[in-house]
Amino acid sequence: MFALKADWSQEIKKRYFTLDDYTGGEARWCPGCGDHAVLTVVQRICRDKQILPEKTVAVSGIGCSSRLPHYMGTYGFHGTHGRALTIACGIRSRRPDLDVWVATGDGDCFSIGAGHWIHAIRYNMNMVVLIFDNNVYGLTKKQMSPTSPLGFKNNTAPRGTILQPLNPLTVTLGITNVSFVAQTIDWNPAHLYATLQAAHNHRGTSFVRILQRCPVYSDEVFSDIQNDPSKILFLNHKNGIHIGDNVKRLFPTQREHDPSNMSEAYDIARNHVPVGLLYHAPQTPCYEDFSSVGRHMGIEDKMKGLNDALDQFAV
Repeated sequence: MFALKADWSQEIKKRYFTLDDYTGGEARWCPGCGDHAVLTVVQRICRDKQILPEKTVAVSGIGCSSRLPHYMGTYGFHGTHGRALTIACGIRSRRPDLDVWVATGDGDCFSIGAGHWIHAIRYNMNMVVLIFDNNVYGLTKKQMSPTSPLGFKNNTAPRGTILQPLNPLTVTLGITNVSFVAQTIDWNPAHLYATLQAAHNHRGTSFVRILQRCPVYSDEVFSDIQNDPSKILFLNHKNGIHIGDNVKRLFPTQREHDPSNMSEAYDIARNHVPVGLLYHAPQTPCYEDFSSVGRHMGIEDKMKGLNDALDQFAV
């Protein structure tokens, strides 16, 4: 018998992915919407890191921002209102090999999804959570959201909101087992990219609040800090978000902040409009390390485990 060289013995060429490989349907957000910038940055990070498209999944709830999975050339799950994080946690629990991005908004996450937000932060499963915060319900045409500013006139409060807005940063910092909290702005692509890149490099739940413009229903809510960047506090530290000096110069008000300092992070979040990394605790345990145990068990082993557990209740 002669030994023949089979095709499978040949060296497989390394795959290279371009931005087109991470592009799904044509984005149908309004012109000038900040969502376009976030989508582009996520696709660029996937391209720059050469993340396998078939090993990437975008998860969302309901809202303008939650259209993101449709525009990614990866796996996607467009969930129900407020449930993006529960779906993402389920994926991480059973498929920890996948790269998970979560797109959710200030209404989707902080209102109907508030309970899931708290527990997802506590579970600290490895995913990047993108909060598209435009201070309004945009998809359903201008209702107030939990982050709508005081006095903001909208369809559910035509005379203006009467309650102070929720502060997502201070709330998240107060949740047990939190490991990564950052804030950025959609109109500075360099800082947006650096922030999401740092979030993706972190192992755990990376909570990134993005101040995101809605040119149709809340175009005025961020005009103050856009027109006067000195009202933004830029957080600078060797362990923070790294950007070039040419971008730093755009922020007149800066502060050295060690992201391992929780109390200082809380003080900054409560009293300022910060951009940068507020808190980072890389050694925080990830729940998926425990919830994914036994996922490779066969049917017989699973049935045996189930029967053994039920036998404990036999009388």
